[in-house]
Amino acid sequence: MCKERLSHTAPRHVPAPSLARRTVGLTSPAAAFAGVLLVLALPAAPASAQDPADASASLGIAALDRFLAEVDTFTAGFEQELTSSDGQLLETAVGTLSLKRPNRFLWRYETPIEQLVIADGEQLWMYDVDLAQATVTPLDSDGPSSPAMLLSGERDVRDGFDVVEDFRSDGRDWIRLSPNTGGTDFRSVLIGFSDALPVQLELVDGLDQVTSITFFGIAVNEELSDSAFEFEPPPDVDVIGGEG
Repeated sequence: MCKERLSHTAPRHVPAPSLARRTVGLTSPAAAFAGVLLVLALPAAPASAQDPADASASLGIAALDRFLAEVDTFTAGFEQELTSSDGQLLETAVGTLSLKRPNRFLWRYETPIEQLVIADGEQLWMYDVDLAQATVTPLDSDGPSSPAMLLSGERDVRDGFDVVEDFRSDGRDWIRLSPNTGGTDFRSVLIGFSDALPVQLELVDGLDQVTSITFFGIAVNEELSDSAFEFEPPPDVDVIGGEG
């Protein structure tokens, strides 16, 4: 089930630290990829900016624009690897992703630890099951430097990111984006598209660590209810942020 329901005992609210420090384990790549998913969860830009036939649009940009224009829901399984700056494998993870535009996604880590990253249209939740800890931040609370501001629907993706490069390789169209403001958890993200669907992500953080994610079992434009992206902390879970 995507939705964790609150029982009889109220969760405990404690003050929120900075977004980058508030959880542990897989949280650093999870938090950063939340920003990337916010890109993919954007409302579509005006059609005039997304015409794939535009001769001036290169392949990676056209693939991203087509995805934003044509895909309303996206579900997939994923495999994730975290490698150090010198190429050593540090961590692996598997899980599932559900995304509904605008402003909703559920990023569920199943192994090595169970963790949820959820955007419900108004708030961003991160829930670590083993730690019995959840953090919550309003989607518009981090200022214009945060990828979360992309969820407001008031800006096109290129307002928050610069296109570093785009190219075609191994039968895929690739685009590398870099946030053009401060306060983010990553330096760049490379997105690989096949038939205008994202099949691979590579994110580089401030320590030059690389988080690579490969999607499989992709399904698009299937019916997903808004309630699938709702989250209520279970009893006895510490909630960081929100109303105390």
